[in-house]
Amino acid sequence: MFALVALATLLGYVAFEVFTPYHAWSSVARVDTDPGGDRPTSSGSTYLLVGSDSREGLTAAERKALGTGNGPGQRTDSIILVHVPSGGGKSALISIPRDSFLAIPGHGKNKVNAAFAIGGPSLLVQTLEQATGLRIDGYVEIGFGGFAKVVDSLGGVRICVPFPMKDKEAHINLKKGCQVLDGKNALGFVRSRKTDPRGDIGRAERQRQFLAAIFRQAATVGTVANPTTWWAFTHASVSGLIVGEDTSALDAMRVVRAMQGAANDEALSLVVPLASTNATTSAGSSVLWDSARAGKLFDMLRDGTPLESPPAGTDGKPTGS
Repeated sequence: MFALVALATLLGYVAFEVFTPYHAWSSVARVDTDPGGDRPTSSGSTYLLVGSDSREGLTAAERKALGTGNGPGQRTDSIILVHVPSGGGKSALISIPRDSFLAIPGHGKNKVNAAFAIGGPSLLVQTLEQATGLRIDGYVEIGFGGFAKVVDSLGGVRICVPFPMKDKEAHINLKKGCQVLDGKNALGFVRSRKTDPRGDIGRAERQRQFLAAIFRQAATVGTVANPTTWWAFTHASVSGLIVGEDTSALDAMRVVRAMQGAANDEALSLVVPLASTNATTSAGSSVLWDSARAGKLFDMLRDGTPLESPPAGTDGKPTGS
């Protein structure tokens, strides 16, 4: 009798663990990201992960507490291509600086962030497909409030702050060193740019670092084995989430696994190769890609050439620096 009760309990627990993320996934908001027209083909799967400054779903009190302001419109706060190879080699997380000066279909050349502001996810997808030659197979976007709630659902996330960070605009005053950050401080940590001598490039590195830390902690026994924490994490994760209409739960899991891999060196954390981070353009101070090195990187991904170590120029340092 005891064995039957134990078995029933175990089966119920397993069912709960499996049911919880799928229940959360059913409530995810969706958006059309198909740019239409002729699209590139490439090896493996490439996903676009966007952090946006959308205040959607935040109360006035939450906006004040998180320091997000009340700005209208919507912009990208981070842009990351997540490439999962179909064969050998490591997955790669490739940060695209939001000030990258690129051709935006139908709108001339501008900072890539403008593509999102002008035409939303579909124009951003079209712009990046044109710039990289990679087909983007899925889209995942998380807003300010969703990010903070995910961190708080885990009871905070441990991160090593690389230098003192005092930023009134980001509402943080952090000391250097390893510490547990709550949702508010975590949001400030990934948003702050004025405290970082490397500007957007340093911020992109911190964003990849923190996302990896979140998914590493989410995969621990303490999170998965605790029904309350597991339910809170999965449902907080989708509270500020928007995905493409054709993006499946399997696609989302591939993105999560790549993020987890970046935390233990099983995935590569890169920046698109750069020629300049402060070039004068028609859009003002902009980031220019190193076209030769960026082209080589994207050729490797498109052709399925395995990546085992970061290619030259993907450390965020401009050519010649």
